[in-house]
Amino acid sequence: MTTKPSVLFVCVHNAGRSQKAAGWLRHLAGDAVEVRSAGSAPAAQINPVAVDAMREVGIDITANTPKILDYATAEASDVIITMGCGDVCPAFPGTRYEDWTLDDPAGQGIEAVRPIRDEIRDRVRRLLDDLLPAHS
Repeated sequence: MTTKPSVLFVCVHNAGRSQKAAGWLRHLAGDAVEVRSAGSAPAAQINPVAVDAMREVGIDITANTPKILDYATAEASDVIITMGCGDVCPAFPGTRYEDWTLDDPAGQGIEAVRPIRDEIRDRVRRLLDDLLPAHS
């Protein structure tokens, strides 16, 4: 791993879970970690309920746009975290992989999305503690 680790969050639409995870990691790590997100079949826009849920905790993800998962982005990442996207991520020797099983917020209201947001926050904190032990 380089001195500045890079993390790629991947979900199907890159509109909810992966965007929230990227938002949390940017918020908690600042510029100590390079943060990326992508989707296997990106949506046209970020889920507005995900935007609202993150706004409630002071994190603005409105400027983000869903992106397609590409080989170069995956290859350049030290850690790839998938969230329900199946086997679409290419495998690279030396890359750390995790699969976070999380409910899909698509089509759900804010009451259902808040617990997903909070679970992602907790997982991102654990990831950050592992990537940057001095940070915690």
